[in-house]
Amino acid sequence: MIIINVSDAIALRQIEINDAEQIFNTIDSQRQYLGKWLPFVEMTRKPEDTLQFIRSVNRDQELVFVMLFQGEFAGLIGFKNTDLLNRKTEIGYWLSEPFQHKGIVTESVKRLVKFAIENLQLNRVEINCAVGNLPSKKIPQRLSFQFEGIERDGELLIGNKYVDIERYSLCKRRDKVLF
Repeated sequence: MIIINVSDAIALRQIEINDAEQIFNTIDSQRQYLGKWLPFVEMTRKPEDTLQFIRSVNRDQELVFVMLFQGEFAGLIGFKNTDLLNRKTEIGYWLSEPFQHKGIVTESVKRLVKFAIENLQLNRVEINCAVGNLPSKKIPQRLSFQFEGIERDGELLIGNKYVDIERYSLCKRRDKVLF
């Protein structure tokens, strides 16, 4: 199990089966808030759905972490669509509403980029955000990711509504990585 200390208050711990109940309860109690931008919320109807997600992460060998703020579960963050051959990955994240505006995601993304470059030997890290999701897109902007463009109809949200996706990237080889 991997544990990454981000700061005195923030830690990332690799997701495990025992986290399923806490994750499901958070999603279930914040459906309207989380479901606005996260398509998986609608499909997460019972605790078994969260268990299946954790099993799929483990099976696919993607690194996903619970974000802990002062020891409390605050959300999830991790790598997805990792391509070791081309040395690239995407970071995805979501944060429980009570933990907003504390710098948790910004600091966690910053630390995961460092982990991706130093530990996984990756060159490229992407973050994709729905157009209009201002809190999410501020993360890559704050961390000097480069805006690459818009993927039209890149994600299907609740209510069969497509949204465009903004793509940001940071490349060790080309960008000044400050962390």
